[in-house]
Amino acid sequence: MAKRLIALLGLLAACTALQAAEHGVKELSPDHLKIGPAELSVGLSQDWNHPQPNVQRALIVIHGRLRNAQTYLHSAEQAATQAGQLSTTLIIAPQFLNESDGGRHALQDNVLRWHANDWMAGEPAVSPTPVSSYAALDQILQRLGDRKRFPDLREVVIAGHSGGAQVVQRYALTTEADKSLESEGIKVRYVIANPSSYAYFNAQRPVVGFDPATCPGFNTWKYGLKDLPTYAEGQKHHLLEQAYTSRDITYLLGAKDTDPNHPALDKSCEAEAQGAYRLIRGHNYFDYLSQRHPQGLNQRLVEVPGVGHNGDQMFTSPEGQKALFGK
Repeated sequence: MAKRLIALLGLLAACTALQAAEHGVKELSPDHLKIGPAELSVGLSQDWNHPQPNVQRALIVIHGRLRNAQTYLHSAEQAATQAGQLSTTLIIAPQFLNESDGGRHALQDNVLRWHANDWMAGEPAVSPTPVSSYAALDQILQRLGDRKRFPDLREVVIAGHSGGAQVVQRYALTTEADKSLESEGIKVRYVIANPSSYAYFNAQRPVVGFDPATCPGFNTWKYGLKDLPTYAEGQKHHLLEQAYTSRDITYLLGAKDTDPNHPALDKSCEAEAQGAYRLIRGHNYFDYLSQRHPQGLNQRLVEVPGVGHNGDQMFTSPEGQKALFGK
């Protein structure tokens, strides 16, 4: 009875938070990254405007649909502290604001903002310039590649939970910005934790009896490669898959993220074709990749015992710490 009450209270809190986010994010991140005439809101664990010779790892952590970048920044700081890596790690938490946030806060005109959750799919901002959310991440990677600022940087980890994990999965599929870092000897890794859905490479779907005729958008971006966003326009699908499967990716799944009616779960037919809930969708996708690439992947799936849909618990768990910091 007590467990059921706790679960119900958790669902109520999640619904309340989602409703609140529709009326504007609670907290704005205090720092900004200049991107042309615009600025991206970011949270930082250290000042990155001056040389940081002690930084050996950069962790880019991406929020979910609540856009609560500061919450994710603090979770990542806690995980780094527990892993004994805080002093040598720069944590960067980009904040992809949307139109409703301008109603709740006095945003400067040059601060980037997107329509609703379009930032998850790499769509361009609606104001002040049409910068893709993925292109904004490219700019963060470009800054980290500045050896004058970060002379001893050895690794960049791009991690996200829930909606943020959707970003990381699609970004890992479409970006080419990591290549310039790797040419400088900086390893780039990706950690994808509990997303609602994944981008598939063909029309195959794991759910038995799925009828594509009942769900015309099942293979359209962000669920498939049809109608790629402008950010990835013109890229050949087989080359995207080749690059994606060569990347170092950890799929971090909460063993208890099994609620098919979770309030933040994507319940569209496009997502339902991938499985009933997040844990099974993650296993289905990893199995799908393994079947398409029997020679092996530079990727792994890790379950976090006892954890459901909770970003803080995912990243601060022993499994999360190992995924983020290799410790």
